[in-house]
Amino acid sequence: MAPLHTIPVAKRPSSPLLQRLRAAAFFIIFNFGCLMVNGAQFAFLLPLRIAYGVLGLFGLGKRLERAYKDGVRYTKGGFGCLLVLMCQWFAPSTIRVTFEKEGMGKFVDLDVVRRDERGNFDYLDLPQRFVLIGNHQVYLDWWYMWCLTYFIGPQGVHKNVYITLKNSLKWVPVVGWGMQFFSFIFLARSWAADRAQLASSLSRLGMEAEEEDNPLAFILYPEGTLVSDQTRPISKKYADKLGITDMSHTLLPRSTGLHYSLRSLAPRIPNLKLLDVTIVYPGIPPMGYGQDYYTMRSVFLDGVYPPLIHMHMRMFDVASEVPVGDLSATRANVVPPSGNPGKGKSTVEVDIPEAEKGVFDAWLRQLWTEKDTTIESFHKNGATGHASEGKEPDVGVDLQLRLKRTREYLDAFCFLLPAGVVYLLGKARS
Repeated sequence: MAPLHTIPVAKRPSSPLLQRLRAAAFFIIFNFGCLMVNGAQFAFLLPLRIAYGVLGLFGLGKRLERAYKDGVRYTKGGFGCLLVLMCQWFAPSTIRVTFEKEGMGKFVDLDVVRRDERGNFDYLDLPQRFVLIGNHQVYLDWWYMWCLTYFIGPQGVHKNVYITLKNSLKWVPVVGWGMQFFSFIFLARSWAADRAQLASSLSRLGMEAEEEDNPLAFILYPEGTLVSDQTRPISKKYADKLGITDMSHTLLPRSTGLHYSLRSLAPRIPNLKLLDVTIVYPGIPPMGYGQDYYTMRSVFLDGVYPPLIHMHMRMFDVASEVPVGDLSATRANVVPPSGNPGKGKSTVEVDIPEAEKGVFDAWLRQLWTEKDTTIESFHKNGATGHASEGKEPDVGVDLQLRLKRTREYLDAFCFLLPAGVVYLLGKARS
């Protein structure tokens, strides 16, 4: 019988009783973890938020604000640990990361894998302030991308992740409330209304990351949606409109959101990097649709998870390698307004000349064309990068999706937050 991950979800046999019990355990533990994270936010962080907000009216509360932000990062890191832990216990996949060495975004220094004194993998020595983009095949892409950030840097950057969400999710119990504490960016999906909000939010986050010397990982999917039988014709129609060839394994990327994001962050973070990841899942046939093979239910409840997740990484220095346009007029120490800037006023982040938009759009399409070729190579040879072309194999590493530190099992449920808040309050008083 063929491996289950190569069979479409709709054609798989029913799960055995033992797997149904494991599914129930996942449902209970994951939801318990989410409740613990959000409960800790309301119990410990909301009072801090109110306190420094009130004291701020009198020019006080800076130390409480720092304690609040540290607490938010702890709960966000706890949620990141929870994602890794759920994979470790219920869907123990491995992420195989390879690094581009010849094409766009090639790594000049491929020595990025750090190991401990025993020779075991420790972390990926990559820049810790970046925009992370990738192709979008399944809804779980965001889950695995967040897990990837856990392995970047000595302590991971999973506690400094930011994403955009639909505004309708803002008030969803537990999940939406928690994401508000995380300072995620909620958009109305109307670009006329969203562009100023996105630029303002990211400019503020970029300034804070630079001033406080903290990591920042902003995750974005330029395709905007999954590759499916419904979105494939839309991509084809868009390609015909532009007079270009459509992609085979991805959708044509929409450059606007990424362009605005980079223009907002780059002036505030001079060393900002763009990390591009091409994700390929085994079992999905050429021209197949990922969501037919991997869903959150099939992976965590049915126990049919991808045995190996291929991630081929490229890295760009935004200031020198990405054509974001002329940012010389940007006031890096000013956050642009989140609403209409007003008649006669404009901001560099929001008002982009058409010529600069065209250059960036062409650059992103070229990147996506190479990404499409990488996926085609995988389907033909079972590998990403250049190994499939008969050349020297790409430098890479296998990341086991499991927590690295004992205390992170407690962090995943925010058990250490009360002690942390007491410590931070004591530090603030001193």
